[in-house]
Amino acid sequence: MTAIADDRPDAVWCLGDLVGYGPRPNECCTTVARSAAICLVGNHDLGVIGRIDLADFSPDAFAAAEWSQGVLTAASRTYLEQRKPATRARGAELFHASPRDPVWEYILSDEAARAAIRLTAAPVVLVGHSHVAFAYPAAGRSLGDSLAPADTEVDLATGRWLLNPGSVGQPRDGDPRAAYVVLDLDRSRATFHRVPYPVERTQEEILDAGLPDTLAGRLALGL
Repeated sequence: MTAIADDRPDAVWCLGDLVGYGPRPNECCTTVARSAAICLVGNHDLGVIGRIDLADFSPDAFAAAEWSQGVLTAASRTYLEQRKPATRARGAELFHASPRDPVWEYILSDEAARAAIRLTAAPVVLVGHSHVAFAYPAAGRSLGDSLAPADTEVDLATGRWLLNPGSVGQPRDGDPRAAYVVLDLDRSRATFHRVPYPVERTQEEILDAGLPDTLAGRLALGL
């Protein structure tokens, strides 16, 4: 949050999945509750609070969610229970996953990206869930050509855009640094950022908690 604070945003928006993989679920909930004007609920959040059957998760995600259930505080649970998977804000529509399925659908194909544009009307549509940062224009090139590495800048005035800021805690685009995007709606600009964080310490905490080794290993690779 320090890096985001340095950008002096008017508001912080979180697209969900505060808990479910990492070793500090309660700290994540507390930080987001204190800092974010908008926070969505993600599929892992819903699994941890018992609104999604953990049988729908991969084995590693199942194990991590089950562990998180055992350590989640009442305050964190209440906060997550009050979230929704989609909302609207000034100039934007926000979804944890996609407009077609706000909880589960991964936007990782051209068809899914086009559907997200078609089913929305806001100038900017924000999605998470895939952990892959991209900027997809409504005018349309392939999603594969729309990946948004660090320092990517987007002119939002050129048309409608579908943006994924990437993941703060578990990026999956080959860059292990924490990812976020800054929207300047007054100037019609979006800038993608990457910030190093102590991956090694997080890996140690994952292993100390008895969570699957693969959840620690993937952090260093951004996978």
